[in-house]
Amino acid sequence: MADAAEIQGPSASPARRRLRRAGALLAGAPLLAGLLQLTAAEPAQAAPADSVSVALDSLTPSAPTEDDTLTVSGTVINNGRQTVTGAHVGLRVGPLLNTRSAVDGIAQHPNDLRGVTGDEVGGKYTEKFSKLVPGVAEHFSISVPVDELDLGKDGVYSFGVSVSGKTSARPWDQMLGIERTFLPWQSSEADTKSRTTFMWPLLSSVHMTARTGAGERQTPVFQDDELAKEIAPGGRLAQMMDLGRDLDVTWVIDPDLLAAVDAMANGYRVQQPDGTSKAGSRENQDVAKRWLAGLQQAVAGKEVVALPFADPDLASLAHTGTSVTGSLSHLKDATDVAALTVKTVLHVTPTTDFAWPVEGAVDPSIIKVATSAGADRVIARSDSLRESAGLPYTPSAARPIGGGTTAVVADARMSTAFEGDLTKADSSTLAVQQFLAQSLEANVQKDEQRSIVVAPQRMPTASQAQAMATAVKALQDGNWSQPDTLTGAANAKPDPDATTRIPSTSAYPSSLRKQELPRSAFEQIADTQDKLDNFQVILTDQSRVVTPFGRAINRGMSTSWRGQAAKADGFRADVLSYLDNLGGQVKLIDKSETKLSGRSATIPVTVQNNLVQPVGHLYLRLSSTQPTRLKIGGKAYDEQPVEVSGGHSQSVKFTTSANANGRATVLAQLYTEDGQEYGDPVSFDVKVTEVTPTVMLVIGGGVLLLVLAGFRMYTQRKRAAARQAEEEGPDEAEADSGDASGNPDDAGDRLSGESGSPAGAAGPDQPGDPAPDTAPESADPSGAGERVDR
Repeated sequence: MADAAEIQGPSASPARRRLRRAGALLAGAPLLAGLLQLTAAEPAQAAPADSVSVALDSLTPSAPTEDDTLTVSGTVINNGRQTVTGAHVGLRVGPLLNTRSAVDGIAQHPNDLRGVTGDEVGGKYTEKFSKLVPGVAEHFSISVPVDELDLGKDGVYSFGVSVSGKTSARPWDQMLGIERTFLPWQSSEADTKSRTTFMWPLLSSVHMTARTGAGERQTPVFQDDELAKEIAPGGRLAQMMDLGRDLDVTWVIDPDLLAAVDAMANGYRVQQPDGTSKAGSRENQDVAKRWLAGLQQAVAGKEVVALPFADPDLASLAHTGTSVTGSLSHLKDATDVAALTVKTVLHVTPTTDFAWPVEGAVDPSIIKVATSAGADRVIARSDSLRESAGLPYTPSAARPIGGGTTAVVADARMSTAFEGDLTKADSSTLAVQQFLAQSLEANVQKDEQRSIVVAPQRMPTASQAQAMATAVKALQDGNWSQPDTLTGAANAKPDPDATTRIPSTSAYPSSLRKQELPRSAFEQIADTQDKLDNFQVILTDQSRVVTPFGRAINRGMSTSWRGQAAKADGFRADVLSYLDNLGGQVKLIDKSETKLSGRSATIPVTVQNNLVQPVGHLYLRLSSTQPTRLKIGGKAYDEQPVEVSGGHSQSVKFTTSANANGRATVLAQLYTEDGQEYGDPVSFDVKVTEVTPTVMLVIGGGVLLLVLAGFRMYTQRKRAAARQAEEEGPDEAEADSGDASGNPDDAGDRLSGESGSPAGAAGPDQPGDPAPDTAPESADPSGAGERVDR
């Protein structure tokens, strides 16, 4: 973005000029000549052996006004090998900076002794040290009334904290170290104030899996317990919520984060390395409830922008995802569910018409994808949508880019001010002062009011969030800016001279392109969606599966996976594996060889359902691979509808007819109502052993002979008994009623057929037909592997 024109600042104030003249007279020409010779011989920057580092830990207030007292504190450390004597720390007010580029220059080299350091305030506003021992940190704190700083025109001044002293090698007073920063100076209310929108991002990485606990409750399973740490007191998200509560900011929220915390608050499980899961702690449930309650209060009355669910990577979709059929439909699903999630959890109605590509980098394909799901405002950044007309000022954020779409261009300098390691107080203080300096510089560029948008990194650390909050609070208390919403910035009158040209696809940063999701990721997502579509049609309660897996698919294309390719691939693979596992819970039971001892018989095939819910909308087809030998229902195949209760199995019977002896292979396959194969087929052999008429005649003759022999034996025994009774007399005769029927034992049951073989108990070759419905083996209908619920 173009800087303001290089305009020379005003001359120094009368008091400062008097001090300079007095100093020149006292120094005298000889001293001045000696100093010039010394400067020519050695650079102003001290040699590394004598260097002293200065850390500016605190500068309050960050943007002082006339009646304030400025307090500066920090530490100095002698990094040399020699002790520094006669040391003192002083404050230096440098020149007025007239451009945003000048601010950049000082921010890039804050410790350079060769830069312009300005005049030391001096006098009693210094802190003295008799000596600085090598390696020992010394703390300092200096307070000075602002009117003693002799500040002139409103604007941004270079401001430094320096340390001077002597060493044995250099026994004269010299500057040994400096830390330069900025002092924003707006002594009274500005005639024109910038309208500043600060986006307050509330996002996290992916935490929930597609897995759920068995049973009706659908207890969600988390990858780990890291989210609990983030929302616990002192955690990153806990601080983001607490800090944002008192700021005039626009909350930008990923609905997936809200869904995850809400799920945790109502009971959750945590996945274990061995594939099992354990119950989450009650303490973490309470933490989640408190965080949600606090967030509801924090966002009340504030603008809330809901990103699409799980914050899909728009650039990855645009560059690699659109070549895979169906990828864009997931963005539409993620957008549709966003508002409902936020409203349900936070009880506020969010704005959903903003799209936020990574780091605000855009090209035509990203704009097309970003607006495909209904968003008509794309948050870009000024280092992507660069000014090409040489504007001497920072234009307003809103840019109409055609097709009813508005690019809301965030200021790159202010948006990136809080990146990097800000855990040290020194780096945090410098970040805050640099942010405020850029804000004031932008405001003084033009007398016309403009809208400035700040879009920081998506997931600030706790220390970065603290620095952001300090800067926003100082900005809101300052005299040159007033808060605005993101919607307000988008609706502001566009600057007619600002660029609206979207950079080409080739201009997209290579560093960002390397982090994008590959095409294989979207192919994996498409495969998961296809299997989900095939699975859900057999379910009586589709929401129990569609909801958790639909949201898991959204998470698989999240922006948070950037830089974590292996973890992202593992997550998507786990989703697909679990879906395959669930789909496999509805299956056919394997069958062994079946013997058919007649021209026709009934063959049972068993369908097992290990899911919690009933399944239906299925057809079981039984096909004969040799229909000339064996027919199913009088033709090559037959099919019957299937409905099985949760946790049960169902036997489906087919009528078969044989035309010839021998083996015939039969194939059983489940189909959905739309004709798609479901699950793996089961094949088994049917052995036809038909009994011929000749064999039947032989068997019949044998039976007749057995009957005649039995009758002859019976009559002979009767006659013998009668003779014995006559010989012994009627009183001693015994009536013999023994069973001589000779009825043979049942030779064993087989499948019923025309031969008249009885059906019933199973024979050694073919098990009997199972009962129509078999109960589950366990009291848990879903088994250990089923996680249908969410």
